[in-house]
Amino acid sequence: MAVAPLPNVRQVVEYALTEIPASKIWLGVPNYGYDWPLPYVRGSTKATSISSQQAVALARRYRADIQYDEYSQSPWFRYTNESGAVHEVWFEDARSIQAKLALIPEYGLIGAGYWNLMREFPQNWVVLSSLYQIRQE
Repeated sequence: MAVAPLPNVRQVVEYALTEIPASKIWLGVPNYGYDWPLPYVRGSTKATSISSQQAVALARRYRADIQYDEYSQSPWFRYTNESGAVHEVWFEDARSIQAKLALIPEYGLIGAGYWNLMREFPQNWVVLSSLYQIRQE
C-alpha cells in the first residue's frame, strides 16, 4: 500500500487535533518510497526503502507505467526484474506531496516537516515554491 495514504494521514491529523492545538502540530511528510517483492507474505516480506527519484528510475528501467491511486493519493507501479521476480513500488511525487501539504491550511496546522531530506527529490522544491513564499533567513 501507499507510504502515507491521504485518508490515513487525515485520520491521524484529526485525532491529533483532539489532543493538541493545531498551532503546535507539524505535519510529517514522507520523502521516500518502498519497493516490495511480491507476493507479500505478512511477517516475512521486506521492502527496500528507495527515494522517489530511484522509483522513477526503476519504472523507466523496466518500462513500467506509473499509476496514480486516487483513494490514497499516491503513485505506484509494478515491474518484473531480470530474474522474473515481480515487485510493487509505492512512492511520493509532486501530486501526493501537494495533497498532503493541502492539509496544513485545511486544519490550521503550523507547518510541515519532511522525513528524510537526504534523498534527492527536486519536485519537492517546485511544489513548495508553488504553495508558499519561501524566504532565506
